Amino acid sequence: MMTLEGVALKLPPYSFPLIRSPRTFRRRYLVSASTAAAPPASLSLGHLTRPDFPILHQEVYGSRLVYMDNAATSQKPITVLKSLQEYYQGYNSNVHRGIHFLSSKATMEYELARKKISEFINASDSREIVFTRNATEAINLVAHSWGLQNIKSDDEILLTVAEHHSAIVPWQLVAQKTGAILKFVELNEDGVPDVEKLKDMLSRKTKLVVVHHVSNVLGSVLPIEDITCCAHDVGAKVLVDACQSVPHMVVDVQNLNADFLVASSHKMCGPTGIGFLYGKSDLLSSMPPFLGGGEMITDVFLDHSTYAEPPSRFEAGTPAIGEAIGLGAAIDYLSGIGMQKIYEYEIELAKYLYDSLCTIPNIRIYGPVPSENNHRAALCSFNVENIHPTDLATLLDQEHGVAIRSGHHCAQPLHRHLGVSSSARASLYFYNTREDVDDFIHALNDTVRFFNSFK
Repeated sequence: MMTLEGVALKLPPYSFPLIRSPRTFRRRYLVSASTAAAPPASLSLGHLTRPDFPILHQEVYGSRLVYMDNAATSQKPITVLKSLQEYYQGYNSNVHRGIHFLSSKATMEYELARKKISEFINASDSREIVFTRNATEAINLVAHSWGLQNIKSDDEILLTVAEHHSAIVPWQLVAQKTGAILKFVELNEDGVPDVEKLKDMLSRKTKLVVVHHVSNVLGSVLPIEDITCCAHDVGAKVLVDACQSVPHMVVDVQNLNADFLVASSHKMCGPTGIGFLYGKSDLLSSMPPFLGGGEMITDVFLDHSTYAEPPSRFEAGTPAIGEAIGLGAAIDYLSGIGMQKIYEYEIELAKYLYDSLCTIPNIRIYGPVPSENNHRAALCSFNVENIHPTDLATLLDQEHGVAIRSGHHCAQPLHRHLGVSSSARASLYFYNTREDVDDFIHALNDTVRFFNSFK
């Protein structure tokens, strides 16, 4: 296998892209289109929303930036950037503990963000939403506060081989401390976690099922309602990793009937450094604190303390106030577009990406083949024969300005199961276009030809 060992990586000079208002950009775009010989019949969702994302309008290494690493993190619209600026410039203050104007304003906006999340995923009460640093911390919170209290020796925790490390490692730690047994569901012949096998593995020993909603490697979508129904029949709880679904489709936690669900802000147009845990009210109320300190208490005495009700019980210390407000602004932005509209657009874009990648010689794409009844998420992990994925990603970036990801994508067990150590991954969001995919495919073909020229 050919690699780029010894080749120096070059970093481009950076200047902030010119930020134009969406109105100005659209006016200019539409005026030029109206005078063109063959104007487009209609603008795609990608074309309509790209002006809202200043970072996309720049060149890297002399090429137009084509950002296709959205499964790792999404870009942020102007409205989110402005919400952060407004908080720090206009009402920066700590929440909950002050009665002055700034603190009251900050508290109101912080708690409003919680309410926005609750409504976005259709929780029954905003108190079922706990702010965390990220989805990883949210899973660790459940592992520590629920898992260590409820999982005993010889109990079983059921997962799939396609889970993210953040959904595996916390339960390994719980199993080491409690003597519980981890069981893993493998992939079926379609290259997705075998849901029928998962159902067969459920038993009265199963105390928890941990599953992703959408795989960050395979692009597959699991039938969560079906899984929760079967798990609840044997008395098991279900934790859903929704990091790759909440940003891309309508997610209704009441319909899913998940006991716990986690997601991250930075994958859904919000700031980094904040995520959330959804938990059913009765479960959260039964759980002890995760961290101790201010905010999470009712009264503190020298020999003991009493604890606040959820969600405050799990939010010790000064929270990520600006980030929560930014997440609220991101939800406003996504809701303004409409999650069903985003989902339908991305389904079309996902198939276009998959079909386009199939034209590359000697490529292996992981996950299901898209069909009318089997939709893929708008991401593809792949390998090209005899070319290391990191070498592909390096040249795509430096020679063509195309940003994809390479590595194990925090899913080493899955890659071992697939018989590889790593893969390349191109992942799209609603602000991507078919032109982005075309540029990526052209660049990938060029990169593959370059490496094959050395054979």
